[in-house]
Amino acid sequence: MHIKSRDNSLLRQARAVRDGKVDELIFVEGLRLCEEALRSGLTIEAVIVSEELAQKEKAASLLAELRKTSERTATVSEKLLESISYMKTPQGIVVLASRPQSSADHFAAKQNDHPLIVVMHRINNPVNVGAILRTAEAAGSTGAIAIQGTSDPFSPKSLRGAMGSAFRLPVWSGPNYREAIDWCSQRHIQIICADVNADTDYDEVDWKRPSALVLGPESSGLSPEELSEANHSVRIPMHGPAESLNVGVATGVLLYEAARQRSSVT
Repeated sequence: MHIKSRDNSLLRQARAVRDGKVDELIFVEGLRLCEEALRSGLTIEAVIVSEELAQKEKAASLLAELRKTSERTATVSEKLLESISYMKTPQGIVVLASRPQSSADHFAAKQNDHPLIVVMHRINNPVNVGAILRTAEAAGSTGAIAIQGTSDPFSPKSLRGAMGSAFRLPVWSGPNYREAIDWCSQRHIQIICADVNADTDYDEVDWKRPSALVLGPESSGLSPEELSEANHSVRIPMHGPAESLNVGVATGVLLYEAARQRSSVT
């Protein structure tokens, strides 16, 4: 099959974006996620759709909207779409979109007077990062901070796990641990670290105050030095031989306790 040079160039760019080699763009795959990117107001730079999906009625409306917003579109064979997909079962569409703003200034501007922030420290599984962002949005968090060493919240796998939340939830990417803790402390945001060895249960602290929940890596948790920066360290009581929860699950337990407490404020 003959491929237009313009389409070939677009496919090369898509692979580069997928592999994290283009800082200003993100790789969005799948009908639902592409729709979320469009509805969230991201700038759509390019649309790549398979010939099979282009003929399906269920996709017609979204494809028409995406093509209106993007100057670069390509309809390619299933085989070519598979060559750029990161999924085992490609869904027939890839969008290259502008990367959401993730600077400290933009993040700060999006916070209210009563923030509830999630701080992800060295969480290197992108699926967990995506799940945390999805849970954070659902529980009413005002934003998330991705410390250096944490998987990119806008990588394809993270985006898939977040299911659109990464497009809407304010995210600050790239500070080191000290910068993030200082930023919170300067704004009188209490630091609450999750620690399996803590003496305080997660429902024994006052989550109604401006709060930052700090989550460390599943393998090692936060170091003693990092924990020493906290106003509180909290644990989730465990029954049976299980030592800990998946970090995404733990995030849900902790944030929904914060949401419960905050909902009782009149």
